[in-house]
Amino acid sequence: MIIKPFKEPIYVTRPFLPPLNEYADGLKEIWDSKWLTNNGPVLNRFSKELCDYFETENVCLFNNGTLALQIALQGMGISGEVITTPFTFVATTHALTWNKIRPVFVDIEPDYYTIDPEKVEAAITPWTTAILAVHVYGHPCMLDALTDIARRYNIKLIYDAAHAFGTKVGLKSIAHFGDMSMFSFHSTKLFHSIEGGMLIFPETGFKSTFNYLKNFGFKNEVEVVMPGTNAKMNEMQALMGIQVLKYINEIIEKRSKITKMYRDCLKNIPGIILPPPLPAHIENNHAYIPIEVIEKEFGMSRDALYEKLKLYNVFSRRYFFPLICDFACYQGFPVVDPLDVARGVANRILCLPIYDGLDLNDVKMICEIIREFQTGKNLL
Repeated sequence: MIIKPFKEPIYVTRPFLPPLNEYADGLKEIWDSKWLTNNGPVLNRFSKELCDYFETENVCLFNNGTLALQIALQGMGISGEVITTPFTFVATTHALTWNKIRPVFVDIEPDYYTIDPEKVEAAITPWTTAILAVHVYGHPCMLDALTDIARRYNIKLIYDAAHAFGTKVGLKSIAHFGDMSMFSFHSTKLFHSIEGGMLIFPETGFKSTFNYLKNFGFKNEVEVVMPGTNAKMNEMQALMGIQVLKYINEIIEKRSKITKMYRDCLKNIPGIILPPPLPAHIENNHAYIPIEVIEKEFGMSRDALYEKLKLYNVFSRRYFFPLICDFACYQGFPVVDPLDVARGVANRILCLPIYDGLDLNDVKMICEIIREFQTGKNLL
């Protein structure tokens, strides 16, 4: 039987949307209060629910994750050099350069694509003030090793946890590691508030600083205590966050079934490599389905597979390619580490569609299309 394209496009992700009537009921509350932004009642309720979810009072909400990270770096007084990964979304590095901080790129480990602690330690100089690590695809970084390095060298450990909402390590949220964690609530994430971001941190004193910085530096009506910006989350965003949070366990459970289907269907295809299953003490949030395409074994390059899937109405993503240090705006930064692992992964990586509404039969068909590309049979 000839495999035909999907009738409707299957994108790499689709946002979860709560029942329209539930969101509409919340909108009525906003219409009645006529309070749209500036720490309204819906935002305060959302903040409280997130405090309960993450079991901490140290939560600060923003209108997006990029500004959250920029403000975190400024509020913590990070300067000089920060060791970070080139295998991430550009916003991670942009947050550094917007704060006049010099990014120092080091390599990643090959299994889960997170920053390599040995390379981190080797890159530390007298100008290093922090490590900015990324929980790539929701996979936790090598937490113990990075914590040890940060303590021994007396530098801050900051996590870009944009992908990691719902990830747990030893029954504890990933938010409770390091000196700061930033989460993105962009609509492409498994948990979202349309747009949005969040900082979680163990040091209570940071909260007032971040609140000043996201609201023009205002302490009260007549006092401005620092040169802040406007990074406040509004009531509509907060309402969406409240509605999505009610379904977060269901969302992750559905995605776990999709992950299992992909693993079962792709495991015996030559040249298709998935990350190893996470250890038992880690609760995966199933944020992404990354595969590596080994051209010699698969018989086709990653880029060729990426293009051919489009012919079948399947839209994957080369996430993250190219490396940050290869973008024009960062090519002027010297890279001492050859980044052999990161370069190899960036040239092989492909993220396949995953979202809670993706039918398991469609997942099977995507895998079958990939298998047929490998064998060269039954294709248009």
